[in-house]
Amino acid sequence: MIQELHQKLINKEITAAQLVEGYFDEIEKKDKEINAFLTLDKEGAFKKAQEIDEKIKKGENIGILAGIPCAIKDNILLKGVKTTAGSKILKNYIASFDATVIKKLKEEGAIILGKTNLDEFAMGSSTENSAFFTTKNPYDLERVPGGSSGGSAAAVSSKMAVFALGSDTGGSIRQPAAFCGIVGFKPSYGAVSRFGLIAMASSLDVIGPLTLTVEDAEIVFEAIYGKDEKDATSFEPQKEKFNKKPEETIIGIPKEFFIKGLDKEIEEIIKNSIKKLESNHFKIKEISLPLSPYSLACYYIIMPAEVSANLARYDGIRYSPILKEAVLNLKDLYFKTRGEGFGKEVRRRIVLGTYVLSRGYYEAFYKKAQKVRRLIIKEWEEAFKEVDFILTPTTPAPPFKIGEKTANPLEMYLSDIFTVSANISGVPAINLLSGFTKNNLPVGMQLVSKRGSDFLLLDFSKKIEAILK
Repeated sequence: MIQELHQKLINKEITAAQLVEGYFDEIEKKDKEINAFLTLDKEGAFKKAQEIDEKIKKGENIGILAGIPCAIKDNILLKGVKTTAGSKILKNYIASFDATVIKKLKEEGAIILGKTNLDEFAMGSSTENSAFFTTKNPYDLERVPGGSSGGSAAAVSSKMAVFALGSDTGGSIRQPAAFCGIVGFKPSYGAVSRFGLIAMASSLDVIGPLTLTVEDAEIVFEAIYGKDEKDATSFEPQKEKFNKKPEETIIGIPKEFFIKGLDKEIEEIIKNSIKKLESNHFKIKEISLPLSPYSLACYYIIMPAEVSANLARYDGIRYSPILKEAVLNLKDLYFKTRGEGFGKEVRRRIVLGTYVLSRGYYEAFYKKAQKVRRLIIKEWEEAFKEVDFILTPTTPAPPFKIGEKTANPLEMYLSDIFTVSANISGVPAINLLSGFTKNNLPVGMQLVSKRGSDFLLLDFSKKIEAILK
């Protein structure tokens, strides 16, 4: 898709301004129903398009992303544009600088159409936790698009943007990609700079692309990856191609991911995909990751603890205050702002995180969870000594109906059961379209590789995508 549009731009079959106009027309037509976008930046988009068209007219070389319209999840800072993180507490906040990924996209000439909806502060699996409105699934408007990057996934799936950026803390790129029938790539932890991403859980957050094809995901990742002096956790993943023959390639299938509770239709579709890989001579090997069932419990201790610390900065004084009335003292201001500004799910996670960090519980919960995390990391490292890649379902069930799980947070949390392990262990993971249910709902398949092998996973995934089509 990106390659084709790039070719059309340099062949002067279409201008960047026409391309942008076409995508804004699609947004005008479709977004009244889907609700993928929170903010549009028409002025900035057309200005950038004119710059690209001018360069093409002068015969200057342009990068592959130049003139390509994209969308950005609204927890990534875009200078001069409202950045709310889907929360009332930031409803008036205008970003004062660009995130590193935005800076890189701008340097490449990508055109940002606007900011997409998300679960508040990226906390959720359905985009129903947004303080503003619920985004709908393009395949069925009565169903959720997944979360927390639901707006980004819905925008790409409904062709209102060529690609989008999302963030993934426990599955927030891959799960909505699975629900919306597109590609969602979560890079290795640190492969993409987090500078300018509104933090949820700093040791788990990763920025990555949502696209229609693996090739597009690779192109976008190529533009945003790499070490950044503003993010001490960032590193440079090694560039490598997948050169093994299928018969030399071992794909591990962890038995713990095909468990009671996995939707029968999803299990059947994933197993059919595995058969297709076998018929293409890939070696399939059943493996065991006995600690993987503990990943979700481990995640829901570490993540709220980091949420509690990260969200302490929203004090009613900084980041565009939301209270109009005068408040007599700092304590009242703090309590009133946070009480009114944070939604139910955010408050739940702050309380939970504060509890597990409190005296007397830190050792019993947080410290123990960190020990389990180290064991899970070790287990995945050992697994990749036996196999080249690991294949699992992305979600335990197809997209659920809006309102179906809002009354039961634990049921909602289980949506991430197959994705959190990759965040806990920091490895790269990608969602590919595996097939469709009888109701024409997309089913996602997850491929995982060892930490730092992002380019290898993307290259391999292109081959798998071609087989599954």
